[in-house]
Amino acid sequence: MPDIDRPGGWLLTVDGAPQSYVDLDAPEHLEFEYARRVGHLLDLAADPAGPLDVLHLGGGALTLPRYLAATRPGSRQRVAEPDAELAAFVAAHLPLAADADVRVETADGRAMLEDAPDADADVVISDVYGGSTMPAHLTTLSYARQAERVLRPGGSYVANLADAAPFRFLGSQLATFAAVFSWLAIIAEPSVLRGRRFGNVVLLASHHEQPCEELARRCAGDPFPARVLHGTALRPLTEGARPVEDGDAVPSPEPPNGAFSIG
Repeated sequence: MPDIDRPGGWLLTVDGAPQSYVDLDAPEHLEFEYARRVGHLLDLAADPAGPLDVLHLGGGALTLPRYLAATRPGSRQRVAEPDAELAAFVAAHLPLAADADVRVETADGRAMLEDAPDADADVVISDVYGGSTMPAHLTTLSYARQAERVLRPGGSYVANLADAAPFRFLGSQLATFAAVFSWLAIIAEPSVLRGRRFGNVVLLASHHEQPCEELARRCAGDPFPARVLHGTALRPLTEGARPVEDGDAVPSPEPPNGAFSIG
């Protein structure tokens, strides 16, 4: 769907729900609030002028690969998009810039992760949804260990999660990634963190402390301000939660009607 307010803007919907937004004339523009938060993380991931090697699990309309290609020229990016029909549709109607080094492969995200070499990426980004839920096999301890293996020293894992109070899914993901990574943070709107509504929560996992002050400043200045929680602030969310084993994994919770809708 074209955006009448931005000449180059396009909204991709899947089964009636908004999936991705891109501006072909300004790929550095991030419309969705969770994408803006991931964009802040990418901006702060390393030398602002330097390229990154990034593995994207989930492609959609390639919003974040376009953003990185525009803001960090020379970045090498691989994208796992399991829906071949969707990938072909996006390639035909929303083509990438000619100089973007982005390779889109029809593949399951976990399968691509498991096939990737050791220490191959600066950042691994998970934004995979089958319909409106995150697949169970991308939530487990063995999956988290694969993400750690693929990351270089100093690398970061980023995931777009969705949950609501009492945050059982989010708590299980924090417990899972805390068993593998030494430092975690989440970013979400205050109304989501207070349990008032269902919404996106961006998870950040690494083995080094991230620039949380600057990250919090940027997120607070967004059109939909968000908070950054890390360290002891995460304890209430992880109380009683355990790492997820492959045999116990379940998809993320179904959003309530109207949680992610157009208009």
